[in-house]
Amino acid sequence: MKTFFITLAALSLTLMSCNSQKQKTVTLGPNPFITHMYTADPSAHVWEDGRLYVYASHDIDPPRGCDLMDRYHVFSTDDMVNWTDHGEILNSSQVPWGRKDGGFMWAPDCAYKNGTYYFYFPHPSGDDWNNTWKVGVATSKYPAKDFEVQGYIEGLGNAFAMIDPCVFVDDDGQAYFYYGGGGRCAAAKLKDNMMEIAEPLRDMEGLTDFHEATWVHKKDGVYYMSYADNHSDNGKGANRLNYATSDSPMGPWKYQGIYLEPTGCDTSHGSIAEYKGEWYAFYHNCSISGQGNLRSVCVDKLYYNSDGTIQVVKQTRGQK
Repeated sequence: MKTFFITLAALSLTLMSCNSQKQKTVTLGPNPFITHMYTADPSAHVWEDGRLYVYASHDIDPPRGCDLMDRYHVFSTDDMVNWTDHGEILNSSQVPWGRKDGGFMWAPDCAYKNGTYYFYFPHPSGDDWNNTWKVGVATSKYPAKDFEVQGYIEGLGNAFAMIDPCVFVDDDGQAYFYYGGGGRCAAAKLKDNMMEIAEPLRDMEGLTDFHEATWVHKKDGVYYMSYADNHSDNGKGANRLNYATSDSPMGPWKYQGIYLEPTGCDTSHGSIAEYKGEWYAFYHNCSISGQGNLRSVCVDKLYYNSDGTIQVVKQTRGQK
């Protein structure tokens, strides 16, 4: 009997501890979380040092258009409140094969494999920019400095409007490359060198109203592809972020719906990441500038339903 009460007491303490842990939630800081410069297209990753990093493009003030975007910054946090600006990691003047007038450094991504960080960025090689896009690759031994351009991914061709690279590394170490624009999304496995595709590109099947901004993440064995749609409301800040699911990183995909409504910007672009047991949606809005082409990155919590579907994100602004 004594043993029974000791066991029961221990079980009660364990349950109390579990409940306490479940009740612990991270309180986010204000949105947008970067306010000293204009940033967009956040690509969020958690690396081996335990910090969460966001790789973002940079809107130039005063704006003339997306052609002026010509550099990338990296930000990181260990508490989702206080963010460190690690500074500029790359600009168009450092791309030897790039367009002579620079600019056009649009939504990037980053991946890590075997001690090296691989930074992927779209950039045209000619003045006919929409027909000369390439996906460049810069590498570093550090997540937020010392990146050097190594070249670009061969074999992609110069397909019209194909931008927004995303690289997803699966649990088995296999990396997959995705990109898209103008209504088309394509993907392929990457070779171990992370700079070459290992097979011909395949169009992703099952997506509804795809426009651009591909992002892939995995949860509970399910692959999620999120992307911006073509929704239009007089052409003003109308893109929404949609998502689809699959049991394979190469699809086919099953469309699931919208998880982020329009943010007021000319475009929408986001990423999804898990950090310290909670899920987050990163995106941009124009709440600081009031102009759809002067954007600022934001983050809000992301919640899944019991069936794996994603709840529509509650966009917050200001202090939380």
